[in-house]
Amino acid sequence: MDASSPPNPPASLALDSLGIEHRLFVHGTAVHSFEEAASARSQRLEQVVRSILFQVRAGEFVMVLMAGPAQVDWKKLRELVKRSRIRMATEDEALEVTGYRVGAVSPFGVKNQTTVVIDASVLKEEEVSIGSGVRNTAIILKSADLRRALKDAEVVNVSEAEHPADMN
Repeated sequence: MDASSPPNPPASLALDSLGIEHRLFVHGTAVHSFEEAASARSQRLEQVVRSILFQVRAGEFVMVLMAGPAQVDWKKLRELVKRSRIRMATEDEALEVTGYRVGAVSPFGVKNQTTVVIDASVLKEEEVSIGSGVRNTAIILKSADLRRALKDAEVVNVSEAEHPADMN
């Protein structure tokens, strides 16, 4: 790495320390949606993993990893965390808890350890991309390696049910 090369993102350093094989993808221009991210990375939407932080109670958060366009089913998540009320973390809370800005959040190398749950949809893809902690830079890795790196995370189904018309 020469002086003009940016340092590795924090999530990449965390994966390195775990011995998890991955590669970085740096976007040439700002990315404003996961659709743009998938296209630039030559991936399908389902391969782009979003790290979404929720507040369970004051000072307690859970990070949900969701594949592509899938949406979190709030009822399922509330049942999982055994709370009747939860909310998405604010941008300030996401930064405070993870050390990352919204749009670059990763479950790796976070500032404060938090519970991570992986929606089962994430593991359906052989290769996925996920936030690196740095905007416009993604980490691409095998879903099996993502699972190995997050060995303590629970794999659950917290995504909204598919509409019958979408099922084949």
